Amino acid sequence: MKLQTQSFALNLLPSPKFFKPIDRREFTSPNLAPSRRISLRCSVSTASSTPLTATDHQLSASSHKPFPAEVSRSIMELSSVGTLSTLTHDGWPLGVGVRFAVDGDGTPVLCLSRALSPDKRSALHVQLEQCGLRTPQCTIQGSIARPGDDHVVKRLTAAWRKKFGEEVEEDSLYVVAVDRVLQMEDFMEDGVWVASADYKNASPDPLRDVAEDIVNQINANNMEDIFRFCNVYVDLDFVVSETKMIWMDRLGFDLRVWSPRGVYDVRIPFPMEVTDEKGAKSSFNGMSQLAWEVEKSYCPADFNKVKLLKPVVGSSHKGGQ
Repeated sequence: MKLQTQSFALNLLPSPKFFKPIDRREFTSPNLAPSRRISLRCSVSTASSTPLTATDHQLSASSHKPFPAEVSRSIMELSSVGTLSTLTHDGWPLGVGVRFAVDGDGTPVLCLSRALSPDKRSALHVQLEQCGLRTPQCTIQGSIARPGDDHVVKRLTAAWRKKFGEEVEEDSLYVVAVDRVLQMEDFMEDGVWVASADYKNASPDPLRDVAEDIVNQINANNMEDIFRFCNVYVDLDFVVSETKMIWMDRLGFDLRVWSPRGVYDVRIPFPMEVTDEKGAKSSFNGMSQLAWEVEKSYCPADFNKVKLLKPVVGSSHKGGQ
């Protein structure tokens, strides 16, 4: 499935005279300088049936989303269990649940029972639930084997100890040499093939360890802001019944929008890339302030709004549960 994107720029001149009242601790509105102009580029993706490979980097760049390789690396870093699929000696496919760690370049490290003799060709499927709204996943195809030498064994046992806080028997260690990775945004969606080199050279998202907590805070305490984002930054011709933030990364965040017409996802980027929790909260607060000023007519809405929404496959038209 090839992603087609449409981007736009928001050039907002924030007013220095009006400030949104704040009654919460975690997300506060900054004082915006009168001369500071913020350029906010937003895009939403729609789907077509053309297969996409990781060579289409310009698509991720224009949609202000992390590359599929980055998403896969983040999924592997945040997860600890998956399904290993391989062939038995009599040719039957077999899938078993396994625990895993990853080393510095994302190579999966498995601890397998001695009773299991996996075929060299194997696939490791891993899922990551994002706040109960979306389940991105990656499937690593590759060759499974025991570590090659003592130096490698020591490095892998250290990775396992760091992940699980326990020792592991060296005879039970296996590694999956990554050939390619299939990255999917959610169930019932086509995926993106990622080359081995792209996967290994990618870096996991810097917000991966704090994203879920930030999103949960926003969904619990900042619903007014999320609704305002829909009304101010997105060109909607229907009433939003409910909306929630799905996930946040270094480039922006995704919203799930419920309406009588259907269920949609929308991507809203940060004005600039963030690298830590403080930067993410600061960017969100600034965007919230600007949206409030536009809503109150303290600042003109002289920008192009998002016009395309991504329909969510198989979702109910009722609000999120």
